[in-house]
Amino acid sequence: MLKKYAADLKTEFSGYNGKRLAKDMMAGLTVAAVALPLALAFGVSSGADAAAGMITAIVAGIVIAILGGASYQISGPTGAMAAILLSVSAQFGVSGVLTAGFISGAILILAAICKVGKLVSYLPSPVITGFTSGIAIIIALGQIDNFFGTKSVGENAVSKIISYFNGEGSFDPNWYAVMFGGIVMLIMIIYPKKWNGIVPSSLVGIIVALVVNMICFAEPVVAEVGAIPGSLVTEQSIIMSGFDFSHITDLIMPAVSVAALGMIESLLCGASAGKMKGERLDADRELVAQGIGNMVIPLLGGVPATAAIARTSVAIKSGGQTRLVSIFHSVVLILSMFLLGGVMSRIPLSALAGVLMVTAFRMNEWHSIKSIFRKKFKSSIAQYLITMLATVVFDLTIAIIIGVVAAMLVFVVKSCELTVSVSEVDESKLKGKTVADDHKECKVVYLAGPLFFGTQEKLISALTALKDSQQIIISMRGVPSIDDIALGELEALYKQLHDNGTHVVFCGIQDSVSEMMDRAGFRERIGDYHFYWDAVAAIKALEQTKPEIYE
Repeated sequence: MLKKYAADLKTEFSGYNGKRLAKDMMAGLTVAAVALPLALAFGVSSGADAAAGMITAIVAGIVIAILGGASYQISGPTGAMAAILLSVSAQFGVSGVLTAGFISGAILILAAICKVGKLVSYLPSPVITGFTSGIAIIIALGQIDNFFGTKSVGENAVSKIISYFNGEGSFDPNWYAVMFGGIVMLIMIIYPKKWNGIVPSSLVGIIVALVVNMICFAEPVVAEVGAIPGSLVTEQSIIMSGFDFSHITDLIMPAVSVAALGMIESLLCGASAGKMKGERLDADRELVAQGIGNMVIPLLGGVPATAAIARTSVAIKSGGQTRLVSIFHSVVLILSMFLLGGVMSRIPLSALAGVLMVTAFRMNEWHSIKSIFRKKFKSSIAQYLITMLATVVFDLTIAIIIGVVAAMLVFVVKSCELTVSVSEVDESKLKGKTVADDHKECKVVYLAGPLFFGTQEKLISALTALKDSQQIIISMRGVPSIDDIALGELEALYKQLHDNGTHVVFCGIQDSVSEMMDRAGFRERIGDYHFYWDAVAAIKALEQTKPEIYE
C-alpha cells in the first residue's frame, strides 16, 4: 500500500507548476465557501456545536486528504453523519459522540485491512437511494427545533416529534427564528444556479441572516451559534476531557454505525467523483485515511467525518488538480475561524436550520426515485421504501441490513418462480414429418425455474390438469435444480398418470438435475428409455413405444 501511495503521489504531482498551484488555490477557496456554512450547520445538528463542525472540516481536510485514496476527495462533517450522531449525542452526550468517533476510526482501519470496502459495491441502488432519503428526513425533522425556536425531547428525530404531542416537548414557535430560517431558504431556492460557482447560495443566505440579526437586533432574539473558540482544541475534546469509559460497551454499536456510514459514503463519493475526474479511487487506502482521520479528529474535539460529495464535486468542477485543494480549503477555514469567530458567533441557529432544510431536500436522489416509481419496479419500490422507513425508525446499521435482506428476499422469490407452459406438438420442428394420429393428443409441458418444495404445487396443478392426455412430454431444460421433496412428488405424479393410461417421458434434463435423479434412484425406477435429449427425440420415440408398467 505504501509503495502504491508513493507511486500515486508521484503521478499526481508530475509536472506540477505555478499554473496548477493557482488552480488548486482557487478551487480550495471555492470549496471553503461551500464548506463554511455546512461545517457550522452540521456541527450544531450533530448535537455538538459549531466549533466542533469547524474543527472536523479543518482536520479532515488536511489529514484525510493527505493520506486519501484519490487526489479529489474532500472530507468533513456531512448531513448523513450528523443525523446519526444526533441520536448518539442524545443518549451519551458530546463525550459519547467523540468516543464513538474514535472507535469508528479504528473499525475503518480494520475494515481496510480485511478489504471490506468492496462489499459496498454489492449494495443495491434502491437501498442506497432509500437510505439517502431516510437520512434527509432525519435531517429535516432534526432541525424543527432550531427552525421554529421550539423545544422537544427524545433520543431520535421521531421521538422528538412525538414529544410535541404528548406534553413532554413544547411547540411554541419563535417567529423571529422562523423569519431567519425562511430568509435563508428563500435565498437558496431563488438563487441563480450559475452564481453558485462564484458564491454558494448557502453562504449568501447565512451572510444576509447574520447582517439582519446584527443590524436589527442589538440583543439576541433567537438562539445563536455562540462563541467560537480561537483554538483547534476544544474543552470537550478527548485530549482535554478524556474518553467516555463509563459507556464504552454501549458505544460499540453506535461506533459500528458511524464506521459503516463513513465507509459507504466515502466509497460511493469516491466512485461517483472518480468518474468526473477520470481517476480511480483506492478503496483500501481511502478507508485507512478515513480511519486515521476519525481517530485524530475527536482528540481535538471534532465530530466524525466522511467524504462529502457536494464539496468534492465543487472541487473538481472548480478545476482542482491535486489533494492540495482540500488542504487549502482547510487553511481558509482556519483563517475564518480565527479572524471571523466573533462575527460568526452571531449567526442565528434558525439560519443554519434553513440551510439544512434545503440541503436535506436536495440530497434526495430525485432522478433515481422518479425512475423507480415511474417504471413501476415493485421490487425496487419495496427496497426503497423499506430502507427509507428503517433509516428513520432505526439506526444506519439496522437500516442497511434490513434493506439488503429485503433485496435478497425479493431476488430469491423472483428467482424461485416456476413457469409451467403447455402446448401441442409443433410439427414444424419435426423436419417435414407429421405426428401420427394416435399421437395427436400429445402435450408438451415446458418447465422453467427451480423445482423444490416451494414450487412443487404449481407442477402438481399443471400435470393433474392433463390427466386425460394420452401422452405427456415434460421438458426440463429450463430447470436448473431439483430437491428430493419435489423429486418425490414428480415420481408420485408419474405413477398416477401412468396408472391412468398416460405415457409420460422426460427430455432436456440438465446435468445437476440428472445427478439428483440418479442419486435418488428416480431414473432407475422410471427406466432410461423415458429420458431423451429433446422434445423432438421424445416425440419420435413415443411413435415407436408403448407405455410400460410402472414397477
